[in-house]
Amino acid sequence: MSKVRFMGKVEFFHALREKVDSYFVENNIKKTGDYRLYLKTIILFSTLISLYTILVFFTPAQVWVSLLLCGIMGVNFAAIGFNVMHDGAHGSYSDNTRLNDLMGFALNIMGGNMYIWKLKHNVNHHTYTNIEGFDDDIDIRPFIRVNTNQKKYFFHKFQHIYSMLLYGLTYLAWIFQNDFQKYFGSRVADHTPLKAMTTKDHLTFWFSKVFYVSVFIVIPGLVVGWPEMIIGFLTMGFVTGVLIAVVFQLAHVVEDVTFIPSPESEKSDADVATEWAVHQINTTVNFATKSKSLNWLLGGLNFQVEHHLFPRISHVHYPQLNKIVKEVCAEFGVNYREFPTMVRAVRSHLEHLKLVGKAA
Repeated sequence: MSKVRFMGKVEFFHALREKVDSYFVENNIKKTGDYRLYLKTIILFSTLISLYTILVFFTPAQVWVSLLLCGIMGVNFAAIGFNVMHDGAHGSYSDNTRLNDLMGFALNIMGGNMYIWKLKHNVNHHTYTNIEGFDDDIDIRPFIRVNTNQKKYFFHKFQHIYSMLLYGLTYLAWIFQNDFQKYFGSRVADHTPLKAMTTKDHLTFWFSKVFYVSVFIVIPGLVVGWPEMIIGFLTMGFVTGVLIAVVFQLAHVVEDVTFIPSPESEKSDADVATEWAVHQINTTVNFATKSKSLNWLLGGLNFQVEHHLFPRISHVHYPQLNKIVKEVCAEFGVNYREFPTMVRAVRSHLEHLKLVGKAA
């Protein structure tokens, strides 16, 4: 199989890691989550249970109220993924491995599969960010062309117009299509096979899918009615999809980020001229890091630079790491990019799609 080689020296990351480690030692702080994350977990899951109970068993008489609650439930789903599942899957929720696995399993409750996600996200995306054929997170082909290394179709010149509508379908496509394609195709990405799953992994995959369909489709359909369930479920899924897709795209698919072309064949390699840590900064951008409300809701994923450099450190520590990373970047002359607001980041993303859609 193809391999990726980072050719640069590693002085930058050594200096950065030393300062980050010193911060935690000097302040006697654990790198994992603390009471802030645990309290947020209780709030988010309590909200999910409450919304589900109201919508299914005490359905509001007003249609607009039900649709509003379904939309809020979509926000809640995304927030659980950003805050709880994400830290758990990266092993940064707690220093207890079993608790990390339990929190990561929140993805299975929401219809996904943790085993496949860890391979495509923790391994491929975090190691080979924005490298074509390895980073599955930039593969939205053929509907959206995110960089000029991907094949161009005539409709891409309109992608900055229809992208947000398409993003609303990504969550449903993920749980009902993409997971199954990877499962049966035994492939995480173009150049990455899916590692052999144990019997437990196979059983977990199917049990989780059946559980999700039963709880969020069958039971609401039987209690509320099938037409009402379909409308509510699609509303929830659309909101979840838009939030998940947009938060990712604002970090990696905007103006002036680096994209690496795919190796010419499965036996050729992709060489990256910089060290791994510098590559992460060249392919990642922060946004709205001063907004406390967005920091809370997005689980620190607006601090994507810090997350990519230190994925095993909980997001509750990212505001402080942000200062350290900026200092070391200035010291080594590394270009650190950050959008002041989420609106500015969205504009950059749409402008990037417009330019790529027209480019040769």
